[in-house]
Order: sequence, then C-alpha cells, then structure tokens
Amino acid sequence: MKSKIIKILISYLITEVIFLIFSHSLFLDLGILDAHLGLLFVFGLLFGPHGALGAVLGDLTIDIFTGFDDPQFLIIHFISAIVSFSVSYLAYKLWYTEFITKKITKPKLDNIYHLMLFLSSIIICGLIFSGVHAIMDGIFYGPAYDELFFVSYFLNFINIAFITGILGIWICNKLDFVETPKISKRPLNKKLYRILFYLLLLVSILSTASLVLNLGTNIAIVEIALIMILLIAYLTKPFKNEIKESAKNTIVENVIRNFLIISLIITVLGVIFSILSYDYIMTLPKASIYLLFIPALIISDTVLILFFIPGIIILRYIEKKVLKPISSFSEIEEFIKENEKIESEGLVEIYSKYISEQNEIGTLARSYTDLINHNNNYIENIHEIQGEKERIKAELDIATKIQAENLPVSAIENDSFTVNGYSHPAKEVGGDFFDYYMLDEDNLAIVIGDASGKGVPAALIAMITQVRLKEMLDHVQNPAEVLYRLNNQLNENNSEAMFLTLWLGIYNRKNKKLTYSNAGHNPPLIKKNNKFEYLNIDAGIVLGIMEDYEYEKEEILLDDEIILYTDGITDANNIDNEMYGEERLLNFMNRFKSNNDLIRPLLNDISSFTKGAEQYDDMTLVYLKIKDD
Repeated sequence: MKSKIIKILISYLITEVIFLIFSHSLFLDLGILDAHLGLLFVFGLLFGPHGALGAVLGDLTIDIFTGFDDPQFLIIHFISAIVSFSVSYLAYKLWYTEFITKKITKPKLDNIYHLMLFLSSIIICGLIFSGVHAIMDGIFYGPAYDELFFVSYFLNFINIAFITGILGIWICNKLDFVETPKISKRPLNKKLYRILFYLLLLVSILSTASLVLNLGTNIAIVEIALIMILLIAYLTKPFKNEIKESAKNTIVENVIRNFLIISLIITVLGVIFSILSYDYIMTLPKASIYLLFIPALIISDTVLILFFIPGIIILRYIEKKVLKPISSFSEIEEFIKENEKIESEGLVEIYSKYISEQNEIGTLARSYTDLINHNNNYIENIHEIQGEKERIKAELDIATKIQAENLPVSAIENDSFTVNGYSHPAKEVGGDFFDYYMLDEDNLAIVIGDASGKGVPAALIAMITQVRLKEMLDHVQNPAEVLYRLNNQLNENNSEAMFLTLWLGIYNRKNKKLTYSNAGHNPPLIKKNNKFEYLNIDAGIVLGIMEDYEYEKEEILLDDEIILYTDGITDANNIDNEMYGEERLLNFMNRFKSNNDLIRPLLNDISSFTKGAEQYDDMTLVYLKIKDD
C-alpha cells in the first residue's frame, strides 16, 4: 500500500511541477500548451492505475487553480478525468499486450520492438486523448475551435510523452521502481480484445477526421460515447503473461540507448531553433492563428520525421541483419558444457538461416555451424577414446594381477636361509621381475631382471623371460649356460630390439656356494666381515641384442647376505633432480643393523629422499640372508 501511495504522489507532484515550468510565457509563445498532459502516458506506463490516478488528480488541480472551477464545467471536467485516466491506463495495457512477441517485459527501450511499441503507444494514446478532448471542446466552445484544439493537444501530448517517457523509463529501471500487472484468474478471449482494440483505433481515427466536417453536436456526443465504451471495454482485458527479465547490456540495448540520447539532443536543438525563429515567423504577412503551432511542429518534424523515423528504419535493418544474428549466435553459451556434445538442433537451425548469406554474418554462421559439428565429432571421438581407455585400463588391471601372481608372494625361510623380494612398477605393469624357488632339496634359484622400457612391452618381455627361464632351469642348472640359451631365444624374431638385464644365481645350502652369471645387470651388494660392499662381477651384455654370447659362470662362498636390486632403486630422483644413487644405497645398508626385513625401511628411506616426486622407473629388490649354523 505504501508503494502505491508513493507512486500516486510522485505522479501528482511531477505533473504540477511540469505545469508550472511550461506555464512560462516563453513556452506558451512556442505553442507548448498544457505540456503536463503528456505525463498521463508516462505515469500510466510506469505506475499503471496508480500513476494514472496521480496524473489525473494533478490535471484536475491545475484546472481548478487556473479558473476552470465554474459549476457549468463540472460535467466536462468529469468526462475529461475519465478520458484522461482511461488513456493513461491504456498506455499500461498496451505495453503488456502480446502483439508480436510473447516475451513481455517491464517498460524498457532495449530493442526495436520495444521502441516501436513505445512510439506507437504514444501516438495511439495521444490520438484518443486529443480526439475526444477536441470534440468536447468543439461542443462547448463551438466547431470553429475543435480542429485547432486537436492540433494543440496532439502535438504537446506526443512531444512531452516522448521526451519524459524516455527519461522516466531509464530512471525507473535504474531504481527498479515500476508497477507490473499480476496474472489474472479471469479467462482471456484474445480474439474479442483484438477486435475491440482495432475498433477503438478505427473509431478514434474516424472521429478525428470528422472534426473538419463539423457533423454536429449529436454525432460528436455519439463519437465520444462510442470511443469511451470501446476504451473502457478494452481496459478490462485480463493479464495472462509472465513478466520476463530482459537481457542486460546487449549490443542492441547499447545502440538504442545511444540513438535515444541523440534523439533527445536533437529535440533540445529543435526547441532552441523554435525560440530563435519564433519572432521572425510572427512577422510574416500571412501569419495566422496556425502559426502559433509552427514552433511545436518544428520540434516534432525534426525529431520524428527528419531523424527519428528514418533512424528507426535503419536501426531495424541493422537489428535484423546484424544484431539479431549476433544475439542468436550468443545463445550457444548455455549449450556449452565441458566434455559434452552441444545437443541443440534448434541452435543449428538458427545458424542455418544465415548460412547462405555472402557477408560476415554468413561467414560467422558457417563457422559456428562447423564449430558445433567439429566439436560434437571431437567429443564423440573423445568418448570413444575414453571408452577405449577404460577398456585398456580394465585389461591392464588384469595384467597387473597376472604379473603380480607370477612373482613370489611370500618369503622362503628355513633353518639355512631367508629369501624375500619386492617389486613395484612405475606404471600398471612393468619390466622388472624377480623370482626365487627351490630347484631341489638343496638348491635355491634366485633371479632378478629388468626389461628395457616400461609398461606393457617391457612387462611382456619380462614375463616371457621368466617363463622360459623356469623351463630351462628344469633341465640345466648352470647359470651361464641358461643365459646363453635364453639370450639366443630372445634374439629370435626380436624386430623391436627389446632387451633386458638379468642376474641368475643358484645357492647350495649344504656347501654355501653361490653360483651365478650376469647379463648386464647391476652388481649386487654382498656382506663381508659385517659390512656391505659391491660384488666385483663380470658385467656381461644384456639379453636380446647379440646371439651366441658366452656368459661367465662365477662362484663365491656366501655365509652372510646378498642384496640384488634394479636401477629403479638407485635412479630414484627427488624434486631437485638428484638420484638416490649406489653410494646412498650402500650407506643405508651399512646403517641398517636390524635382523628384521629390510625392504620396508629401505623404501621409506627412498621415499623420504624423493619427497613425493613421481616414481620414474620400476623398483625391485631381492635379498638372501644366510643363517648361522
């Protein structure tokens, strides 16, 4: 309720202020009479019935204070107030009527449709208001004045409504102070109200045209009655549309804003020109009563005929051919989602309207359409690749389990020795492997290998080598001979030049002899006199690059401990790109004095050194610890 009263008061007070300003003799000389009447349109448009009521009360107050309070004028004042309120309310109804677009918004001059609706509503309301009042004045003052009064009312109504309407819409939108209709529960017969509107427009035009014919008082009364009946009937139209928000800060809105600013500037220039030219016009020998209205006509012609209407035609062309396509293209934003196809047949259909155009818009439309198609194909390929990746991952998970199952799952511990190992690939599967198992009651086979590369290729060569090695050790227990045969087999059909390092040893627990042979693998650590050192062994060459290579068979007496590892241990890098290295490994082994399993402490030391840096290579470790007799 408070907001409604405020809107009534604002409408009333501004109407009074505008009247006082334009009551100055300067504006009267220019033919600007009753300029406050244009505010009927503005306040009705912005504040609905409350704005219309405030403006009508302001108009009545002005009539009373200007000497039109004689009782004989009560009837004409009463009819005038009804007409003024109805016309003011009509501006509100017209804005929220569904003419071309179904998108109903608050009063806002943000596109050509709204601009044309604003201008046409001013002309329609001005026509009805001026026509009815001119007919009434003709009845009261005589037919000689009705045409004159129509020109005066109409020119002042549309000019002031146009200027103050633009300013009022901008201000009220900034302050968010606009009255909007509520959705009515009454049914709406669109066809009926459309007929009422066109009949109202037709009767108003015919009645205005009849002013020059002087058809008599009775006809004039019928015309007024018919216009009022149709006008009031149309104002009963229920509102059924939702008020939607306009897009903010669009290109169209910015263009229209600049256009209206220029229009207002030209209007001001027209007023200045009117002031400067009035004295000269009145000195012309054929000056008549109609010259009184020439300055106002100059304003109207300058703005509406010479600039505004051509400007709207040009803007309409720009909006249709440039701004609307660009606005349509911007709709792609809501359809774009990360890693998803742009599913919008309607969006492509919008672009298709402009594809055939041989200009920048056509190029943009074709580019957008191609972009959507390429994006969808790309996303489709990505999804296929993702599906393939998921399939490969599932297969790699299986391969990881298979590879892990081929490695010893627990230590071998008896009264003579303890042997244990650990392996962790840098990827799902790796090229490192180790194995240990009893060949017979007294002989233990120990093997550690490192295939070139990482991932699936390295894992395949590692598993092939592990299987073949086991088969050979069933028949041959000479490590050098086993490596010789294994090397020749790996050289067969090795088109990818895959190779691997391998250390193979056989420990006899009765005589404590360790027989071994090396194929390019890292030298193991051996413990002598309670201290670790690197075992001096023949390096050999890696398996798979040269056939018929004779590997060295070596033998040592092992009565303490030996540690085998791959270069993933020593080559582990920290964030400063420093390697763990053989010296740091040796120092750790000599510091580690516990009889417990050394694998976890060593891994913790490596992790502490690398400080979370990504594991670059597979890590594998095997140790054999001899027990005292």
